[in-house]
Amino acid sequence: MGIDIAPVRRTAARQSLRLHGSIAQDIGTAILTGRYEPNDLLPNEVTFSEQLQVSRTAYREAVRILAAKGLVHSRPKAGTRVSPRSSWHFLDPDVLRWIFESGTPDPAFLRELFELRQIVEPAAAALAAERRTPQHVEDLRRALDNMDKYGLAVEDGRNADRLFHELILMATGNEALGTLASGIASAVRWTTMFKAKDGQMPRDPLPEHVAVFLAIEKGDPVEARRTMAELVGLALNDIAALGDEAGLPRRAGV
Repeated sequence: MGIDIAPVRRTAARQSLRLHGSIAQDIGTAILTGRYEPNDLLPNEVTFSEQLQVSRTAYREAVRILAAKGLVHSRPKAGTRVSPRSSWHFLDPDVLRWIFESGTPDPAFLRELFELRQIVEPAAAALAAERRTPQHVEDLRRALDNMDKYGLAVEDGRNADRLFHELILMATGNEALGTLASGIASAVRWTTMFKAKDGQMPRDPLPEHVAVFLAIEKGDPVEARRTMAELVGLALNDIAALGDEAGLPRRAGV
C-alpha cells in the first residue's frame, strides 16, 4: 500500500502560505509606515528574494497578496510600484493589523476610522432593528453575554465585541453593507486593543452595547440609530482621553 502524502502536502501548503503572508506583512508594513512611498519602485524579485533569503516564487506570491489589498501594482518590464494611497484597502483586516501592530497609528487615520464608523454603524443599526431575525437577536445576545463574561481587556471579550458589530451589519440584510462587516469589525477590535494597551479599559462600554441590542431587539430603528451613534461617539472620546498625543477631538457635548 502506498504512503498517503496528502498530510505532507497540506503541511507544506500551510508553511508556504505562512511564508507568503510573512513576506507580504514585512513589505506591507514598510509601505504603510512610509519606508516605501506611493510610486516608489520596489526592488526587483531577484534582489528582494536574495535580501529576504526566500525563493522568487514566494516573493511573487507575496506581491500578489499586496496587489489584492491595493498596496502595489505590477506591470511587465516596469516592475512593481507602490500604489497611490487612494487605492489602499484600509478596511482589509490584514492591512488594519499591520497598521496597528507597527506602532501608534497616525491620529488622522484613527479619526478617519471613527468618521467611517459614525457614518455607517448608526444607519446599519437602524436597518438591523427593522430587518433582524430571531437568530440575529440570539447571536447578538450571545455576543453580549461573552463581552460581559470576559471583558474587553482580553482577547475573548474583544472577539465578542467584534462579532457584535459584525452581526449588526449582517442583520441589515443589505449585501453591500455586509461586505463592510469584516472591515468595520476589525476596526472595532483594533481600536479597542489600542485603548486597552496598558491592560485596562478607560471605562466599561457594555451599557452602550446593551442599549443598542435592546433597541434592535424591540425593532426600534430610531432608538437603534441614536444608541449606536452614542456608542461610537463615546468610543471616540475614549481614544481622545488617552492623551493629547492621540490628536483626536472629543465629540461635542460628551
